[in-house]
Amino acid sequence: MKISVKKVFYPKIITCLKNYSKERFAADLMAGVIVGIVAIPLAIAFGIASGVGPTEGLVTAIIAGFLISLLGGSKVQIGGPTGAFIVVIYGIIQQHGVAGLAIATIMAGVLLVLMGAFRLGNVIKFVPYPVVVGFTAGIALTIFSTQMNDLFGLGLTNVPANFIDKWICYFQNVSQVNWWALAIGITTLLIIIFTPKISKKIPGSLVAIIVITVIVWAMKRFGGIESIRTIGDLYELPTGIPAPKMPRLNFAEGQTLFGLMQLLAPSAFTIAMLGAIESLLSAMVADSVIGDKHNSNTELIGQGIANIVVPFFGGIPATGAIARTMTNINNGGRTPVAGLIHAGVLLLVLLFLGNLVGYIPMACLAGVLIMVAYNMSGWRTIVSLSKNPKSDFAVMLTTFVLTVVFDLTIAIEVGLLLAIVLFLHRTSESTSIKVFYDEIDPSEGTDIALNEQKLTIADGIEVYEIDGPYFFGIANKFDEIMMQTGGETPQVRVIRMRKVPFIDSTGLHNLENLCRQSQREGITVVLSGVNPSVRDTLIKAGFKEIIGKENICPHINAALKRAESLLK
Repeated sequence: MKISVKKVFYPKIITCLKNYSKERFAADLMAGVIVGIVAIPLAIAFGIASGVGPTEGLVTAIIAGFLISLLGGSKVQIGGPTGAFIVVIYGIIQQHGVAGLAIATIMAGVLLVLMGAFRLGNVIKFVPYPVVVGFTAGIALTIFSTQMNDLFGLGLTNVPANFIDKWICYFQNVSQVNWWALAIGITTLLIIIFTPKISKKIPGSLVAIIVITVIVWAMKRFGGIESIRTIGDLYELPTGIPAPKMPRLNFAEGQTLFGLMQLLAPSAFTIAMLGAIESLLSAMVADSVIGDKHNSNTELIGQGIANIVVPFFGGIPATGAIARTMTNINNGGRTPVAGLIHAGVLLLVLLFLGNLVGYIPMACLAGVLIMVAYNMSGWRTIVSLSKNPKSDFAVMLTTFVLTVVFDLTIAIEVGLLLAIVLFLHRTSESTSIKVFYDEIDPSEGTDIALNEQKLTIADGIEVYEIDGPYFFGIANKFDEIMMQTGGETPQVRVIRMRKVPFIDSTGLHNLENLCRQSQREGITVVLSGVNPSVRDTLIKAGFKEIIGKENICPHINAALKRAESLLK
């Protein structure tokens, strides 16, 4: 089978530039500049919260944002560091250092490229909604908890990574609260909350950072208040794009690169899954707004390439950012050129305004990230899910708790497993088995050749009908139904399979056991209404020899006629 290259990798920018105009460029320029401005505080905040620094956040937004727009499958997707990665990145750095993070990010990038190359873009969209809501809310709470140190100005240097230990540490050091820092954090939140009431086009986070930074600078310069920590007090200030270099690995005694990669594999998988889910969800939301259709496989490959490249410049994992993507759309961006311009704006900030970043208070950044966490939490969605089936809410709650108490890797794995188990349980419940003793109403059937009158079932014949897929979830149910029928032992069992779309290996094994057990009891099994694909599966499994070709009938009339002939 031939696979079109365009279906796998065909960046949207190629089609968008074919009929590009000055008017379109003007709109993209305006959108790109605004998105770039919006991305400045977020890139800095995400970089610091992840355990690296402001330079790494900005570099990621520049390089990954440029590559995702250039090579991605969406017209309007804006890529960069996001809040979803903070928890994972922080955990990797704690265990394996910055070099370990670089290796994990490259591995995740390769996984994303492979997912796109093997056309798994559409499969990712089937990740259950409760799982997505659960780990997104869990990430939001975890981000919130990481900001308490800076919000209250506690000045702690070795805050535990574990959620519960972290809060114990906070309560143990509550006497060290810096009231100036807390006031700055609360003021930041108030500015972000009330700015949209004045102007929805101006990002509240940017207004808050500019206003609070100026106030803190004045407090230090003219008021002699030096207890408020700023980015410049803790981090090296950004001066430009770092030169590309190989990650410097420090192996434990006896450890090899392959051994390190094995340790990092779960984290790389988590980064890849998060990147795939977040970017494709963002692209789907964007499609619904602009009336377009993104190429999910190209998007995954573009995301993968970006994540392979950024670690060589000291960057962190990146993906499509829904808030920045919507900002792009709302300001007129309609082609990937807007994303390229957004990266250019961030580059200018890094080159010419890097020193000003050092004046931003840490408590102000904490306020920005707390607002990000609130927006991520989706508490309204959680409330609505609580009114849905209890099984969905249980999956969401389990994923949420595992994300907060343990880590995101375990949460995603267990959440997906629970969702699969519940899906199979529901599918098995949707498959029903009916038993007919005396007659069959033709109005209930579609495989009855002569339907002028009801079909009579002769004594000595039992008819069973399976409605739904015959797989491992239903295989044992058939045995239980037959045991419950009671009565005299029939001479012929007719099994109607007209509504069986497929049968798996467990179903085949179960059906074979049923046929052989029936033969030992002197009962002949006749199959009725088997569709072509299921029939081929049965033939390949040797059912022609087990029950005889003549006992696999096309419809119920033929099956009952065959059963009656066997009675004689």
